[in-house]
Amino acid sequence: MTVLVIGVFDSSAEVPRPEHPRPDLFRENWMTLNGEWQFEIDKAADGESRGLTYGKDLNAKIIVPFCPESKLSGLGLGNTERLKDVWYRRLFEVPPTMKGKRLRIHFGGVDYKAWVYINGQLAGTHIGENVAFNFDVTHLLKAGANEVVVKVLDDMWSGLQPTGKQSPDQSGGCIYTRTTGIWQPVWLEAVGSSFVESISVTPDPDNSRVLIEAKINGLDKNLTLKAEAYADGKLAGSDTATGPWQNRLVVNLKEKKLWEPGSPFLYDLKFTLYSGTERLDELKSYFGLRNIAIDGRRILINGKPVFQRLILDQGFYPEGLWTAPTDEALKKDIEMCMACGYNGARLHQKVFEPRFLYWADKLGYLVWGEYPNWGFNLKPEGYSAYVNEWTEILLRDRNHPSIVGWCAFNETDGQAGEIQQMIWNVTKAVDPTRPALETSGWSHTLPHPEVLDAHDYDGNPTNLRDRWMGNLSVTVDKLTTPARYGSQTASRSDRGLPFMVSEIGGIGWATEGGWGYGEGPKTLDAFYVRYQGTIDAMLDNPHLFGFCYTQLTDIEQEKNGLYYYDRKPKFDVKKLHEITSRPAAYERNESAAPQSSAKTSDAQWKVLVGAVQDGNLCTPYKYDTDKPAQDWTQSEFDDKAWKSGLAPFGHEQNRTIGTEWTTGDIYLRKTFEYDGGDFRKGAVIVCHDEDTEIYVNGQKILGVGGFISHYQLHMVTDQLKLALKKGTNTIAVHTHQTIGGQYIDLALLVD
Repeated sequence: MTVLVIGVFDSSAEVPRPEHPRPDLFRENWMTLNGEWQFEIDKAADGESRGLTYGKDLNAKIIVPFCPESKLSGLGLGNTERLKDVWYRRLFEVPPTMKGKRLRIHFGGVDYKAWVYINGQLAGTHIGENVAFNFDVTHLLKAGANEVVVKVLDDMWSGLQPTGKQSPDQSGGCIYTRTTGIWQPVWLEAVGSSFVESISVTPDPDNSRVLIEAKINGLDKNLTLKAEAYADGKLAGSDTATGPWQNRLVVNLKEKKLWEPGSPFLYDLKFTLYSGTERLDELKSYFGLRNIAIDGRRILINGKPVFQRLILDQGFYPEGLWTAPTDEALKKDIEMCMACGYNGARLHQKVFEPRFLYWADKLGYLVWGEYPNWGFNLKPEGYSAYVNEWTEILLRDRNHPSIVGWCAFNETDGQAGEIQQMIWNVTKAVDPTRPALETSGWSHTLPHPEVLDAHDYDGNPTNLRDRWMGNLSVTVDKLTTPARYGSQTASRSDRGLPFMVSEIGGIGWATEGGWGYGEGPKTLDAFYVRYQGTIDAMLDNPHLFGFCYTQLTDIEQEKNGLYYYDRKPKFDVKKLHEITSRPAAYERNESAAPQSSAKTSDAQWKVLVGAVQDGNLCTPYKYDTDKPAQDWTQSEFDDKAWKSGLAPFGHEQNRTIGTEWTTGDIYLRKTFEYDGGDFRKGAVIVCHDEDTEIYVNGQKILGVGGFISHYQLHMVTDQLKLALKKGTNTIAVHTHQTIGGQYIDLALLVD
């Protein structure tokens, strides 16, 4: 592999991320454009009128491919200011090996809208933060120094562009430092007068072959495309096709070597394009021979039920934010997960770069391809950009054997149904070879789903086991928040489909200055007990095809990782591996047949404390925004000096607000009556922004972190049985807010 490097200001400086960005689409003749660029924040958004598109020095320097908010960019701006309009500039020369070729400039990812100028001429524009795009710039280049200028608009505050876990203001809860502009590699590539523009590879292990569709770009005559597959360096099969534009090839393999989790085999794949006898283009790729099938509740990989032990991986790095500091760091993250007994990940609220997927392919690591939908306000005027970018993602990543499922939304409410169904249909049209989940958690709106899931952060492993071990047809309905609270739809009910609990755990440890889900364990031994109980509840359930534990690493203030943010282990990794990797009931095929889909009647919940849905605005709470005395949660506490206000309390758009709340903390108290009768279940339904603790008669019954935009059910049966008493009771609530809006409303129910 030949890598040509030409710096802007100092050609001897070490170039970051020098490896080829696309191992799945590799050509020998390429040149990285990573390194030092000029940079400028355009606060007045008047860069064009100031002539920044050509020949003008910018007022700062930046290290590409790192975003200006990151330390590795050399700027380290963090969330100190809103970088809505920014500019990039650098010079480069076309090396001798590229002269006489068609040249394309590639950008791995630019957040969010990019205009690319070459020597003052617009080469093209692109909308979307996540995937690579390129432009043919052959006609725009000249001898000697050439100039590339990139203008970027990143209006994450518009509500029309997805942002994932990027914070619009200061980091807080489960959102973190944002990313602006170029955040993946930039490179120049030489191709022939006609070349292979894209490939689609469909493995067919049952017939020991691979099916290929190749798109040709160019006008040369008498074109012939040859595809060759190699196994361990030896030719394993080949096929040829003639003609321009679209070519279909079938490569029959002499020997079948499967790609399987933990035991991957990758065939090398080479494409050579000829015009007559003249070789115009050579492209190298690879593929894994594996297929995926749904059989009742089971998702089969090469005909085998592989239990998916997934980790929630959000792809943030302390110094690079969305951009890994090195290629080795991408590989290491996967190895860290596997060291803890996991065989895959949900690539959460971010589209990971191709180098990560390459290492997943190499290491036999299962991943779900997802999309950073948070920040998108579901307005129809944003649908087009959303659908277009998701389609680009599918086309970029569909050849990776490590990807075993798609999911374009996370934790959406019922209002997302229209675009969820639109995206799901697009997904199945582009890639029918993998399962597609229309959303992870919350409201499933697809009339005829093929896979379902739920999120459950119950910190009591016994509750977690009891909730999901039984008939899922009953369990899913019973777990569903009552319809009046508006967070679920009827299609959430189970239908004997593959089902996973796709967010569990989040157990906080070493949370000083941050948070974890619920109340964290007090000792290391208590952590291991809770972790094992949580994982065992999943492994022992024959009706689940997998689970996803939150999460791989701490990220800024969210401190529920198995590793610290700097990737140092928090726990005994070997012990975690022993717990996580033991055989699952699902893999042993223990009673894995679909359960009856007959529904039981809804739980007859009795409201002890109502939320806004239980009758206009609730009865008054007593509240204070200053920190009260230590005994403020006790029934005997004197709150006569506190103010009275109606719930919900908050300061957010598009929400019902009973009492305005704009400070960092609020403390609530109210009394309620309980007749002393027996109950089977107790629950809190709460919508919180952000961290919230709830007490009954001085005893803590629930702690939840971060913010959510819907009402979520939490089972607190055991806690309520200890705390409730016949007659008058007191509920006390503390909510702490760091960024964004404020909101707290809840209901206390028994059945």
